[in-house]
Amino acid sequence: MTTSFFQRCGLSNRRGVVAATIGNALEWFDFVVYGFFAPVIAELFFPSEDPHVGLLYTFGTFGISFVIRPAGAVLLGRFADQAGRRSALVLVSGLMMLGTFIIAVMPPYSRIGVAAPALLLIARLIQGFSAGGEFGSATAYLAEQSPRRRGFYASLQYASQGIATLLASSLGLILTTALTTEQLHTWGWRVPFVLGLAIGPVAWFIRSHAPETPEFEAARAAAAAAARPRQLTTRVAVGSAAVVVSTASAYLMLYTPTFAKTILGLDVWVGYAATFAMGLTLVALPPVIGAWSDRVGRLPLATIAAAALMLIPIPLYLWLVAAPAPWKVVLLQTLLGIATGSYCGALAPLLAELFPVTFRTTGLSLSYNIAVVTAGGFAPLIVAELVRATGSSAAPGFYIAAGACISLGSLLVVKLRGWAR
Repeated sequence: MTTSFFQRCGLSNRRGVVAATIGNALEWFDFVVYGFFAPVIAELFFPSEDPHVGLLYTFGTFGISFVIRPAGAVLLGRFADQAGRRSALVLVSGLMMLGTFIIAVMPPYSRIGVAAPALLLIARLIQGFSAGGEFGSATAYLAEQSPRRRGFYASLQYASQGIATLLASSLGLILTTALTTEQLHTWGWRVPFVLGLAIGPVAWFIRSHAPETPEFEAARAAAAAAARPRQLTTRVAVGSAAVVVSTASAYLMLYTPTFAKTILGLDVWVGYAATFAMGLTLVALPPVIGAWSDRVGRLPLATIAAAALMLIPIPLYLWLVAAPAPWKVVLLQTLLGIATGSYCGALAPLLAELFPVTFRTTGLSLSYNIAVVTAGGFAPLIVAELVRATGSSAAPGFYIAAGACISLGSLLVVKLRGWAR
């Protein structure tokens, strides 16, 4: 029965699919848990008399790690386009483990002073550089398994991010409810990073033994001329704009536990439960929408989902902040997750088809990471400051809606240029 399922889905290269998704899930897991435990990290590594200032420093460090992502996108992306997707995935896994190791073992500010935030910054920069090459390498690897089923394969990229969200939110909920504040600050916050570090070698081993993609091997055998980056500048710009709303919505999800506790005044478990609910939609929907896009096209499905992300966030957040309640937070994140998961399912194959094989990883990496730097990495910091400056707790809704407008514009360009169907 298992074999027939894989055959129906076109998953003949199960080892390759696992190799791409497990590492990507771990990469995203590390970023999610950092965002979740930002208040604890702020107290331990950025002590301040004003808790808001310490939190801003923590989210600032979270955002700074995204600044180096374009460098990782270019260097690791070109490496993947020249040496192969598998080689890049193996390298990325090693860098990911190094950054996670530093965070898992480094002492707090009370023990080593300013060296603590400095080490934290170094670890985040290593992780940022690694993540810069992860999305493009993993998405290209998945998308090139079968052109006929490109939508289904590529969508597994975002489904793996949903799995990481589920794991991170579950751990966050368990740790914050089972441990005392002292235990959480002493050792509890390190647990997710240690678990991620323990699984890292497994991902590295699987990737080391995964086969190269058939499409890349064919292009290399034919000695296809590498596309010149300057010829694809417009496609990278359009691809980046298409990613904006998905990354804005996804990274604001990391802000949910902090938002629920500090802005809405709800128990901390509420934010983790809501994030878990959104994670479920991000696991379930992308493969379904990706497979559907193989039949009806990427653009119609992506456009409908982006329109939903433009129309629903503002009313939802205004409704939530008018009378905060735990069930409202969960429902809001679930509805946003449905729209975001649907968009991501069509987005992944659309991005893969924007670029030729010989520049695909670099194009994917640049498109994704430019958007992440501009709209995702600093999203929690920007929204936290917007809430403070404007006094409106509905700021996240306006942020997501603005991102949707940008992405809808990019989809229109794709349609007019005929770059995807």
